[in-house]
Amino acid sequence: MSTNSNQGSRSYLFGIVLVAVLGGLLFGYDTAVISGAEKGLQAFFMGAKDFTYTDFWHGFTSSSALIGCIIGSAISGILASNWGRKKSLIFAGVMFFISAWGSMCPESMILDGEPNMTLLVVFNIYRVIGGVGVGLASAVCPMYIGEIAPSSIRGMLVSWNQFAIIFGQLVVYFVNFFILGDHVAPLIQSIGEGVNQILNIDDAQWSINEGWRYMFGSEMVPAGLFALLICFVPETPRYLASIGEDAQAEGILARINGADKAKEILKEIKETMSVKTEPLLTYGLLCIFVGIMLSVFQQAVGINAVLYYAPRIYEAMGFDNPMVLTVFNGIVNLGFTCVAIFTVEKLGRKPLLITGSLGMAIGAIGVACTFGNPDLQLLCMISIMVYSASFMFSWGPICWVLIAEVFPNTIRGAAVAIAVAFQWIFNWIVSTSFVPMANSLGYWFTYGLYGVICIIAAIFVWKLVPETKGKTLEDMTELWKNRK
Repeated sequence: MSTNSNQGSRSYLFGIVLVAVLGGLLFGYDTAVISGAEKGLQAFFMGAKDFTYTDFWHGFTSSSALIGCIIGSAISGILASNWGRKKSLIFAGVMFFISAWGSMCPESMILDGEPNMTLLVVFNIYRVIGGVGVGLASAVCPMYIGEIAPSSIRGMLVSWNQFAIIFGQLVVYFVNFFILGDHVAPLIQSIGEGVNQILNIDDAQWSINEGWRYMFGSEMVPAGLFALLICFVPETPRYLASIGEDAQAEGILARINGADKAKEILKEIKETMSVKTEPLLTYGLLCIFVGIMLSVFQQAVGINAVLYYAPRIYEAMGFDNPMVLTVFNGIVNLGFTCVAIFTVEKLGRKPLLITGSLGMAIGAIGVACTFGNPDLQLLCMISIMVYSASFMFSWGPICWVLIAEVFPNTIRGAAVAIAVAFQWIFNWIVSTSFVPMANSLGYWFTYGLYGVICIIAAIFVWKLVPETKGKTLEDMTELWKNRK
């Protein structure tokens, strides 16, 4: 499509964003695939003869990808600043593909495929590799979209990345559901001291030997597609300007915004990039603190305790069809993510975050008050849905929008990397602490704690987080200079 002096190509922009959000889809797919596979995986390694596969090992194996997420997010700033945003995303796509293949067949012509400690170590290495891809994508995808999108629709376009994350989770819920088919998931019962036994081993044998492999391997399809398509999108104009490729940067800006607007945007970019990078605390400690705490609260409100363990939670509530409810919950999540996409530019970032925090608090406290009471089973399920839906129109997408746009250009790569690393650290803390905390202190305490944290998150946003609606990325430099 040709570009005149006053108008850019929206179809070109949306095509670029569509490819970029595939990284978000893979983020969601990779982190949620474990929800359907973990029981079969647990039963498989319980068959090991050289060690006992305890609850500790299963908890570590279920969350080992998060180690890679922390690594990937921590190095994202270095890679994004030195390789560029595009090459970093290509690398992430390759990591996704390797992990999917290796998790499906960790023996891969080296081992005999029998459950043992060596195979468990190799499996976890592949999951960590996938986590590196997730960590990179979680930091670089919103950064890429934020740097290439016009300020008037930047929030909406970055929110599509969260939609893709939730869509990826929903897709893998369906994929896991259909892979399982008529086969039975293994029923595992604790017999004390972290040791378990399988109760329905005959009916579940296919799930134990094959099912979990297909679930992990299914990720090769979207991973391969993402790694291929990302090769055909351009680098972001702001990164190109930072390395002196002004003509190329202006060409991309012109195709998106029109030639006249492109010259104006490039001028603003160059004015805030007299140097490629600045010291991290150039704009004050508050700037970095706000970014880190946005990430911390996004996880500390406890949402991944629902996303990762949804089937177990609904089973503990007493429902006979936990996978069906998990899929339904995924559909609800997707719908409420759309609320954020279509209101973030009208209502702003802060109102959505505050409203969502209070909605989550109501839902979490509702779960705390009703969990375990058979007469209030339906109300407990509704509370979980309110809790989850409130996150999806607020902290889910809006946190990524703010992280992508709140930092000045010259520190964005490093600042985003630090913020997202904290996000994955707290993701790991919440994910690994949920089951032991719920089992030892009770669901009432666990969800009551999450509800209190939601209220604190609302106060934090009200007092400290700046509203970025309608501001350019270059405006962030002046905003933080004035708040030092």
